[in-house]
Amino acid sequence: MRAMYFIVFLICLGCSSSDDPTDTTSEEMTTEEPTPTNGDTSNTTLYFPPIDSDTWETTAPELIGWNTNELEPLHTFLIDHNTKAFIILKDGKIVIEEYYNGALISDNNPWFSAGKTLTSFVTGMAQDDGLLSVDDTSSTYLGNEWTAMSPEQEQAITVRNQLTMTSGGDYTVSNTSCTDPECLLYLNAPSNYWYYHNAFYTLLQPVLHEAIPEGFDTYFDNRLKNSIGMNGAWINIGFNRIYFSTARSMARFGLLNLNEGNWDGTQLISASYFQEMTTSSQSLNPAYGYLWWLNGKDSYRLPSSTAQFSGSLIPNAPDDLIAGLGANDQKLYVVPSKKLVVIRMGDSAGMEVLGPSGFDTELWEKINAVIE
Repeated sequence: MRAMYFIVFLICLGCSSSDDPTDTTSEEMTTEEPTPTNGDTSNTTLYFPPIDSDTWETTAPELIGWNTNELEPLHTFLIDHNTKAFIILKDGKIVIEEYYNGALISDNNPWFSAGKTLTSFVTGMAQDDGLLSVDDTSSTYLGNEWTAMSPEQEQAITVRNQLTMTSGGDYTVSNTSCTDPECLLYLNAPSNYWYYHNAFYTLLQPVLHEAIPEGFDTYFDNRLKNSIGMNGAWINIGFNRIYFSTARSMARFGLLNLNEGNWDGTQLISASYFQEMTTSSQSLNPAYGYLWWLNGKDSYRLPSSTAQFSGSLIPNAPDDLIAGLGANDQKLYVVPSKKLVVIRMGDSAGMEVLGPSGFDTELWEKINAVIE
């Protein structure tokens, strides 16, 4: 744990951004008329915070018709479940922003697997730039013998398989995060089985690094991070590569995806890739896109399990919700129908599972009480 705090300390020293403010959120409140939360708000113009300033416009819950009597139960729930940062954006403006349990607005927190959505987004940017195709074989960029499979089995794995958790690797190995060749064994033909095998995802960044002339990190910083005013950095922890940032930076990325990859008039990925990324990528687990979780499907599978579950991923959340979900209950929710972005960062809420958990349902019960 001490090592983890040291990592976060280094990031706080080393990362500059408009979201590492010395001032608090702008006190200026909007005076616009309340916007219905249960109607069509498709014509509402989204607000985008400037990329070179700490300013972020706010609006009060009561001005948009939210139930302020339910705010205190929401805050209590979040505090009791080890939350550090919680943000709700409506139409791009901050409605709720709270930091609990000793956390500060400037703290950098790990996204864990919610950061997979960042890698998926960059993959789309690279494809749009003609640097690779999701249908390329992964060996084009990783070379030969990057697994312990036969040459034919290895050559059958594509970038799309890495994006969709359908690489067919043996998930019965002792460590599914291990990216060493001897850990990457054959079990199923690619595209024939869905399993949340983390190692094949982790190797997607090396694929991108080889495909992109300036390398993954420089491309990520210049094309995505700096374009929307995020802060943060990728940190290697064991076999994994974890993104750390402020909660506001996660909210910026959520807002970018609420607007289908367009930041304040600048389209960062093609509409076609965004559509592919945020819809069912295969029939094996319809609740999974390109490293994004999708609500409102008829069934779903979960990390570390081979079981198929009936029903929606988060039954009481809007059906069109898409999400980045990480260990210790890091939550990035994007809800187009309600023009919402919801961020939760912190320590484990007590579910002790990867990705989706019962905490999602409990949290949405509290959110619904406020916004409905």
